[in-house]
Amino acid sequence: MYDVEQHIAGRWEPGNSDRRLSVVNPADGTPVTTVPVSSETDVAAAVAAAREAAARWAGTAPAARAAALHAAATALEAAADELAEIMSAEMGKPVGGARESIGAGVGTLRQYAELGPAHRGRSLAGDDEAIDLMAYGPRGVVAVITPWNDPVAVSCGLLGAALVTGNTVVHKPSERTPATGWRLVQVLAPHFPAGVLNLVNGDGAVGAALAAAPVDVVAQVGSTATGRSIAAACARTGAKALLENGGKDPVIVDAGVDPAWAAQQVALGAFVNSGQICVAVERVYVHRDVAGAFLDCLATEADRWAAEIGPMVDRRMRDAVDEQVQQAVKDGARAVRGGAVPAGPGAFYPPTVLADCTDDMTVMREETFGPVAPVMVVDSFDEGLRRAADSPYGLAATVLTTSMSHAQQAWRALPTGTVKVNAVFGGAPAGAAHPRRGSGQGFGYGPELLDEMTATKAVHIQAPPSGW
Repeated sequence: MYDVEQHIAGRWEPGNSDRRLSVVNPADGTPVTTVPVSSETDVAAAVAAAREAAARWAGTAPAARAAALHAAATALEAAADELAEIMSAEMGKPVGGARESIGAGVGTLRQYAELGPAHRGRSLAGDDEAIDLMAYGPRGVVAVITPWNDPVAVSCGLLGAALVTGNTVVHKPSERTPATGWRLVQVLAPHFPAGVLNLVNGDGAVGAALAAAPVDVVAQVGSTATGRSIAAACARTGAKALLENGGKDPVIVDAGVDPAWAAQQVALGAFVNSGQICVAVERVYVHRDVAGAFLDCLATEADRWAAEIGPMVDRRMRDAVDEQVQQAVKDGARAVRGGAVPAGPGAFYPPTVLADCTDDMTVMREETFGPVAPVMVVDSFDEGLRRAADSPYGLAATVLTTSMSHAQQAWRALPTGTVKVNAVFGGAPAGAAHPRRGSGQGFGYGPELLDEMTATKAVHIQAPPSGW
């Protein structure tokens, strides 16, 4: 059990609310922590502390801010094993995978520590008697609301970019991983002045209070429904909304590919982290020429993953996934593998392969966020491309093909922030993209995230008249 507290103006305290949230281990149901929920008064105090510290932190030299972020990254690296144990206990990711995720977070902090001092303005060609500049500056107070499925790496990206550019932060981690968020801030906060990094704890009501508070940016990674509520709150307050939300990422399996290799890629994308990844494979369009062999190989891959997969984050999420699967089967889909809640403790769900899926099934339309690979057979690459593009989401997509012309056609035509060819995961560490449609708005990664965290000011300096 962990004694989770909030962190405001450099002080750790339980807060002013009588409400408590409990977290249990999704593998066996044992208690992990009970968390005091931050009250509206606590949220207001955290925002006020961040506002109080904002001018001082904005005036700190960029190199000094970068040095603080480097020191925080070093401290996180030293605490990685402990944090991996906490993360695994709260959301079910195996400890080895949790440790890798925290390593990615360390790398992200270091990336922004290096990029921050180089993120400068530019001069403009104007009148010879004047100087014209476009100067960057921090926006002020950033509310950072992060998810449970990758609670350290995602938080490090948003926190690192906000802090290195001179913003102060109020962070609210997911109510499903509060101890992970608490320990992360415990590790990072000592490297910054009081009030620069604050922590509040709680559920959606706390997140809503924070989004409605007088902050300058609300950066959120989470569900589409929550993102839309945040966007509405920001429209009322004038804050900038920076959102990465749900996805229904497709894979197109073209004719001519090795079905065993394609099945390995799809299984990795659908089953890793029990399918609980923003850019997980959520629907598959396979060319009829390879469909039979591909399904056989995908079933074999599901059997292999069944021995490795961890639990889902909780039974509520697992039951929601199973509801989509059962409805699909009722509507004519065939469960080639999995497709049923296993007996025993915990929130486990087996790697599931569904064949004979159709466009109108919920499992092909709405985000599942579980270890499910629904498969639909198509008669041509163009048909697969058309169906893949027909979605209310636009986060990412993958194309598995031996045709360079098909690859070119796909990345140009798919209305998603990211298009991957012949690999469901991967890419340079500084890559950034704009999610589309219900998947959010604004850059969430890369150097461009520094642009999102800063405001640009045009400055015109005219020489005084001669003789003054």
